Amino acid sequence: MEIRRLEISDAPVYRAFRLRGLREHPDAFTSSFEEETLRPLADTEKRLAASACEKLWGAFADDDRSVMAGMVGLSRETRLKNRHKASLVSMYVAEEYSGQGLGRALVDTVLQDAKTWGVELVILTVTDSNRQALALYESAGFSSFGTEPDAIRVNGTSLGKTHMYRQLTHARST
Repeated sequence: MEIRRLEISDAPVYRAFRLRGLREHPDAFTSSFEEETLRPLADTEKRLAASACEKLWGAFADDDRSVMAGMVGLSRETRLKNRHKASLVSMYVAEEYSGQGLGRALVDTVLQDAKTWGVELVILTVTDSNRQALALYESAGFSSFGTEPDAIRVNGTSLGKTHMYRQLTHARST
């Protein structure tokens, strides 16, 4: 299994994999399959272009890089007062690769890159009902700091999102 930063040339494979995740697990993402399927491939290519504030990684199950097994992203704040933090986003591991440590490897990849990038605090949200993801993030050192009730609605069902954080360096105080 190879985990690497995604490039523009990965756009078709990444888009298909992302749409699969949105379709199979609509409760796990804030984005919806219905909206994302309408976006052109060019939007995905823009997202994968070198950016000062967002990075995306893919885990590939084969040598020709046509089969993605997992994905994750890191979105850094751009405003001056928030530049010390970033959000772990778009985490998804395909069902057939679940239980093999890939989720943890993706989270560790993001955390290591965040440190290199100078990020001091990583935050994320996870749907309350996703016990497997909650356990993964807790095992990676994330702590909950609250729940947003009615954060998303899927097919008329209200779902809460747990907000979590991991401090990578000690916060400076004045």
